[in-house]
Parts: sequence; C-alpha cells; structure tokens
Amino acid sequence: MKKFALVIGASGAIGSAIVKRLAEDGWSLYLHYFKSRNKVDILIEELSSTYPQIELIPVQADFSKDGGAEQLAQQIFSVQAVIFAGGTAYYGLLEDTPSSVIDQLWKEHVQNPIRLIALLSNKLRQNEVSYCIFIGSIWGEAGAANETIYATVKGAQHAFVKAYAKEAAGQRTLVNAIAPGFIDTEMNNHLLEEEKQALFDDIPLQRPGKPQEVADFVAFYISGQADYVTGQIIRLNGGWYI
Repeated sequence: MKKFALVIGASGAIGSAIVKRLAEDGWSLYLHYFKSRNKVDILIEELSSTYPQIELIPVQADFSKDGGAEQLAQQIFSVQAVIFAGGTAYYGLLEDTPSSVIDQLWKEHVQNPIRLIALLSNKLRQNEVSYCIFIGSIWGEAGAANETIYATVKGAQHAFVKAYAKEAAGQRTLVNAIAPGFIDTEMNNHLLEEEKQALFDDIPLQRPGKPQEVADFVAFYISGQADYVTGQIIRLNGGWYI
C-alpha cells in the first residue's frame, strides 16, 4: 500500500523542500499550488525519474478565497498526512493594512486549512495513524511589530493545533506545528543585508535556518518515530526564542 501526503504550498521554498524530503522517504504526494504550476511540474519531473515507485499528483486550489478547501478536498483520495506550508505574509503598520489583506491572510492560514482538515478527517482516520502538520512561525508565539496580522494568523494556527490535537487523538490523528524562526527563503528578501546580519547577531546559532531543516523535522514527525507527540508547537529557530 502506498502512503500519501498532501503538501499545501508545494511550489514554495519550504514546501518544495518538504516534497523532496518526503519523496526520499517513499511517500506518494499531492503537490498543491495556486499559480505556480510550472514549479510543481519541474518538481514532479525531477522526482519521477529519481523515485519511480511513488505517485506525484498536482492539485490546485486558491486558499485566499472562500471555498478553497472544498476545491482542494475534491481532488484528494487516499491521504495519511497533511502538511500546511503555504500562505503569504504582509509587512506594514496595522493602521495601513487593508481589510482585504486581513481577510486574505485569515483565509490562507486559518479558515481554509481548518476547513480542509474537517473535510479530510474521514480519510485521515482510515489509517492506523495519521498526521496534520502546520508550518507555523516564531511570530505566532513571540509577536512581531509590522507583521501584526501575520503573527495573529500564525498564533491562531498554534491555538488550533492545541485544541484539535485533543479532539482528534481518539481518531489516531496527531496534530502538531513547527514554528520556524528566520528561514533563508524569498519571504525575507525585503530585508537589506545589514538588516539580516543584525537579526543573525541576535540568534544564538548566528545563522538563518534552511528549508531543508524544516523538511527534515516534518519527515521525522510523520515517520512513525514520534507517534506519542501531539498538540505541540516545536520551535525551530536557532535559539532565537526560547
């Protein structure tokens, strides 16, 4: 029997790293994207030749809109793990943040992910054990000036993990979040090099994290080696926030 994982945001830096890592572990994969189909096609071409034994299925849905979860759920058949690595950020003062941005981030990070889990819960519990993993954020715990809305929706993800882990435990679905600190991705390209260096100086390990390090953590949590862990927010931040 093939084991299937759904990666939301598979075309992003962290999402694609997760896809590659799980393919290495023998997972068949649904690769979710919104607009970047070309990036997903490149991933599929690369991984199909390296891991011919697995299935790689592109799935499309817009999580910034109502109904994004329903759109995606219709494309999913068997699934044992759902990893949420998608969504956008927003930088700016709260007073300058348009209500449309607040609505978009809420739908991308909270509303559609939660609804998707509800829609897929029956498929998840067909497995002896199943997994939901959110890629949260350090800002969901610590808060961040000029990223108030992003910090808020990430905090909401963390709260959902703690609550749903208790509800889903009887269904043998394990629910956890990984809360990265500064990860070296395009999301941080708005920062100047001197601003990045100032941040690294505050991080005890003195460097940014890598997408691969997030992917390795995801792989561990759905490997069967951490099946007594649920409802946790795991910090992956180089000691930046303890």
